Amino acid sequence: MDTPSVPGAQAVARAARLLRLVTAAAGDGANLQDLARSAELSRSTVHRLLSALRAEGLVDRDEQTARWMPGPELFLMGSVAAARYDVTALARDIVRSLAVKTEESAFLSVRRADETVCLLREEGSFPIRSFVLSEGVRFPLGVASAGLAILSFLPDHDVDAYLDRHPELSENWGRSHGLTPLRTRLAETKERGYAVNPGLIVEGSWGMGAAVFDRSGRPEWALSLTGVEFRFGPDRLAHLGRTLMAHAHQLSSRIASRTGH
Repeated sequence: MDTPSVPGAQAVARAARLLRLVTAAAGDGANLQDLARSAELSRSTVHRLLSALRAEGLVDRDEQTARWMPGPELFLMGSVAAARYDVTALARDIVRSLAVKTEESAFLSVRRADETVCLLREEGSFPIRSFVLSEGVRFPLGVASAGLAILSFLPDHDVDAYLDRHPELSENWGRSHGLTPLRTRLAETKERGYAVNPGLIVEGSWGMGAAVFDRSGRPEWALSLTGVEFRFGPDRLAHLGRTLMAHAHQLSSRIASRTGH
């Protein structure tokens, strides 16, 4: 990692990384050991940073379980930021419609730097479900179907730069995420209009994703579906893809027509 040129930048970056890890752990919270391993920091450094964040109300610690959770100040900040950045209010009925029409679990994810973060989940009526994705879960771009859809529709130079920054994808997510197979999936997604993840994260759990664009035409969100493999056969796949893209187009249009943004 390059040495930050701004004084204190390393501490800020480490604290921000911990905040993301704590919020990604959702309701159960995260223990110190897991946070230290994920952040690639010593336990003492993580404890010191978390204690400082706790003093500011940005994280909290359950005294019984010793697990770290998002703090009340984070909620207040998020509520203010939501007025500018959050599209869940615009998307909620669209995500619900997608779940009803397909009977699969439907999601809205947002791009945050080199990752996607799940914002909304709506259960489908089909009794067998996939639990790979839920609110707050993050994946690198190009891994889950939402991130694959977003990455596919970024400008070529942004895609190249992203892949250069993340040579570890195949090591962390398997050979199917190596440069050649990933570029093949990106090209297929762009041609088809939607992404397909054939059980590459969890065997037997399939996903599909369609990019949602902002007013300037950049893919900043994605709608996706997940379910068990036999529900995504060739005959049904095309129908699901058309339904997914129609809902994504509806949300893109709604975002573009939103005033003040």
